[in-house]
Amino acid sequence: LNAMTMDGTDGPELVANWTWAGALFTAEQIQELAQTWFQALEALVAYAAQPHVGGLTPSDVPLVKLNQEQIEQLEAEQPEIEEIWPLSPLQKGLLFHALYDPQSADAYVTQLVLDLEGAVDGQALRHACQTLLQRHANLRASFVYQGLDEPVQVIARDVQLPWQELDLSGLSDAAQEAECARFLQEDGSRRFELRQSPSLRFSLIRLTACRHRLVLTCHHILMDGWSGLLFVQEMFELYANSGSGRTLPRVAPYRDYLIWLKGRDYAAAKHAWQSALAGLDEATRLAPAQLKSLVRQQTLNWDLPESLTYALTQQARQHRLTLNTLIQGAWGLLLSHLTARDDVVFGVTVSGRPPELPGVEHMIGLLINTLPLRLQASPKQPIADLLTAIQDQQTQLVEYQYLALSDIQRLTGLGELFDTLIVFENYPVNWQALQTTTGGLQLTKLSGSDTTHYSLSLVVAPGARLSFHLGYRCDLFNNKTVEQLMRRFNRLLEAIAQDPGQPIGGIELLEAAERQQLLVEWNATERAMPEATLVQLFEA
Repeated sequence: LNAMTMDGTDGPELVANWTWAGALFTAEQIQELAQTWFQALEALVAYAAQPHVGGLTPSDVPLVKLNQEQIEQLEAEQPEIEEIWPLSPLQKGLLFHALYDPQSADAYVTQLVLDLEGAVDGQALRHACQTLLQRHANLRASFVYQGLDEPVQVIARDVQLPWQELDLSGLSDAAQEAECARFLQEDGSRRFELRQSPSLRFSLIRLTACRHRLVLTCHHILMDGWSGLLFVQEMFELYANSGSGRTLPRVAPYRDYLIWLKGRDYAAAKHAWQSALAGLDEATRLAPAQLKSLVRQQTLNWDLPESLTYALTQQARQHRLTLNTLIQGAWGLLLSHLTARDDVVFGVTVSGRPPELPGVEHMIGLLINTLPLRLQASPKQPIADLLTAIQDQQTQLVEYQYLALSDIQRLTGLGELFDTLIVFENYPVNWQALQTTTGGLQLTKLSGSDTTHYSLSLVVAPGARLSFHLGYRCDLFNNKTVEQLMRRFNRLLEAIAQDPGQPIGGIELLEAAERQQLLVEWNATERAMPEATLVQLFEA
């Protein structure tokens, strides 16, 4: 008997191969033996599934360091435990922020809003989403930290999907939009209790018989933006096939990513990051001080003209740079201008999907990581040279992108290194296929809402016109200031597009009105001289 576990479409499958001496046994006898063996296994599973029978031991949870007493305590709180895993680096950070100020709104509650055309079978759609929870174990995670040296995510065997349906079909179009906006605001402000699974919920809003809006509200600790789109794709496939996953790729378990993380060379990673940040003597922060309470960001949205987007793309190709590098360079130069420093740091988000991990492109979970990007500029340096240095820096560190930001910051001894972040959303998603009618449904619009705890966060979406979404804390920045930042950032992009060979010091960031105010109005100190002697002035 040779038995092994194989990854199947719906998860792990036990496969057994039998060999025998043909002179001693017949095929029918071995078939009967195999059936009896599987029946015995099923009986053992059924017995172990009974309340207060069996349970996990430390050898069952090799990815975490838990003793038997700790495991039994977890099982007492949540009886049906399938697995226990560690957290990824960013999951640890998001858990910290969720616990930091439990009375404030959670900045990492995200929403995906799907506008659907066609007659929706609510029960079938709900079943498809429930199937996704069974298909991807990490979506059934709860996050436990009390009484443990390190937080863990506990995977429940079965979790019921939180689902609600709202009927707004009796309202006018304007009233529907107003009510939807109110609902999204209220729903997005509701915190998740991360100790209870699942940290997601669904709302199906009926607008007309053939128009619905599906809202997926999820804590960012469960999945990133790439994964959210994979989730939507799989949901439509399951809906169209009555809950069957036969047309879907095999599940790439999030557990495999955590195993991959466990095998990394953390000593080498720390050395690489320490070298990259050597000589950095202060953090780069725009906000005057870090406030304890978290405030959900407001957003300023704008698109670049198609001509400017094209010019930037051409410059990137000509200089063998990515478009992302050009955006990062402009943001770093803006920070350098605002802080009057030539050595600045800001956060960047990386996909965190190692190409050597099988099936990673189909994996649903939180794989992204936030890392510091350092920009060292001098006035005489050509813009193109600075951009090349930025890209080279990231290339040298690409194999160490798994290190936690908290570990990197400890290496510098400077605390939090930055309070601004750039996210370049370059997901390998077939939008045309996603919008194709599936199971009688067509996705006509996909929108999202997510924020961060940072003072400023810039989300960039590529396309014929680059789209920018600048999230900002309204308790730190007013609308006028943020709009001014947007205009200066755009002027930096224009300078890069026009002539990346020009020196950094030659870039003009001030508008004509700002220059007039700075150089003329605020410098208007001249006064008319009185036509009198000093003695006459005293006598007067």
